[in-house]
Amino acid sequence: MRDQKLYDIAVIGGGINGAGIAADAAGRGLSVFLCEKDDLASHTSSASSKLIHGGLRYLEHREFRLVREALAEREVLLKKAPHIVHPMRFIMPHQPHLRPAWLIRAGLFFYDYLGKRERLLGSAAVRFDSCDSPLKANFTRGFEYSDCAVDDARLTVLNAVQARQHGAKIAVRTKCISAQHMAGLWLLEMQSAQGNYVIQAKMLVNAAGPWVASFIQNTLKAQPSYGIRLVQGSHIIVPKMYEQDKAFILQNHDQRIVFVIPYLQRFTLIGTTDREYQADPNNVQISSDEINYLLDVCNAHFKTQLSAADIVADYSGVRPLCDDESDNLSAVTRDYTLALSSNTEGEPPLLSVFGGKLTTYRKLAESALAYMQAYFPDMKQPWTKNSLLPGAENFSSAEDAVHTLMQKVQGLSAETAERWANAYGTLAFTWIGHISSVHELGEDLGHGLYALEVEYLVDQEWAVTAEDILKRRTKLYLQFSEAEVKALDVYLTALHERRLQKDVA
Repeated sequence: MRDQKLYDIAVIGGGINGAGIAADAAGRGLSVFLCEKDDLASHTSSASSKLIHGGLRYLEHREFRLVREALAEREVLLKKAPHIVHPMRFIMPHQPHLRPAWLIRAGLFFYDYLGKRERLLGSAAVRFDSCDSPLKANFTRGFEYSDCAVDDARLTVLNAVQARQHGAKIAVRTKCISAQHMAGLWLLEMQSAQGNYVIQAKMLVNAAGPWVASFIQNTLKAQPSYGIRLVQGSHIIVPKMYEQDKAFILQNHDQRIVFVIPYLQRFTLIGTTDREYQADPNNVQISSDEINYLLDVCNAHFKTQLSAADIVADYSGVRPLCDDESDNLSAVTRDYTLALSSNTEGEPPLLSVFGGKLTTYRKLAESALAYMQAYFPDMKQPWTKNSLLPGAENFSSAEDAVHTLMQKVQGLSAETAERWANAYGTLAFTWIGHISSVHELGEDLGHGLYALEVEYLVDQEWAVTAEDILKRRTKLYLQFSEAEVKALDVYLTALHERRLQKDVA
């Protein structure tokens, strides 16, 4: 085993909450270790509806504090990460038998004024032209409001990058297999492909998402303070259904809603579902019932009729919600709960994260750091609200970034420049360096994925496999053929071997 390095905090879990806590803590001067058993954002944090939103439907369940906090965070994240967070207008077709117009107007009034709006437009009533609208002719009126779209996986990765910039150690594909306390410290055994090793930490943060309770039970041999309910949410991706750039929020007879969202220029994203999940969170897959549910809701609203044959891709994740004993899955709170272990004499603190949603990850991290204040009284003050995520520095707009990239790298396609601008922002200029021609980017491994970008993702963003790169770093998996994926994996294997030989030498 390696030397037992001592950290202030060790974070278990590389999803958005773990990465957000690691970044906040490291920026306050704490020494931080984060381990993730798979890739960053490889589970719940890359399986969302890709939205930064207040949660309009949560108002029906009187989740006013959560909605207020989430609405405020929309504006914060628009400033923090303008390269990956974008304003989007949402249209809700009105169906009087589901919710009366006065109720929707009241909800949208609260939605407009519960949180401070600086950049986002307020809500409005709209009428649909039967010729121009993608909706069926029986939908003649509705409502429109603002929320934001986000690349969820990149939001997670960029928080990990920021944590590392402040000195945090990020260990992917590393599982904590043992956690014991000794002399007031946590003694943690880590398992990785390179072998097992032990670290020490003054505080342990359990941000394991769907595994938050099982980590406590199986690794810590204790009982969790709260129960957890795993709720499966699934999405399908189909070819672009309509030309306009607005999303739709569709009401359904079961009181649930389904989003229909323009996605990556050429696709439409449809989701999500809500169903209890009790199997292995490592192997979540969409069911035929969920597929039919999403197709039925869409086909009841849109002129374009879909079948299973139209589905380009699908994905599923489980949301680890704090169990509030609600009978209705849709009503189970999406709010987060933080549980600090009883601080008996000689026992190091354990902070566990139950629940939470993508939009409020930064506030969750601030709340976690507030718990840590008693143990680290010299740590710095909160700082993340007004800080920029990597790539947002000097970022004015995607259009300007695309123009600059195409000017700098002669021969670069507009499609690749746009992808770079919306994934990396100004970070792209750091790994492009002094390159002035597309021919200097190295081999094109498919669809504008050049060798230089792959090397950057391996060296600086913890990517190991083709799936890491295509699904969670670039979203190019929707364009790559099976043969191209295999070729990329071959390239990555050779790249890792070259890196290993260089390290040995």
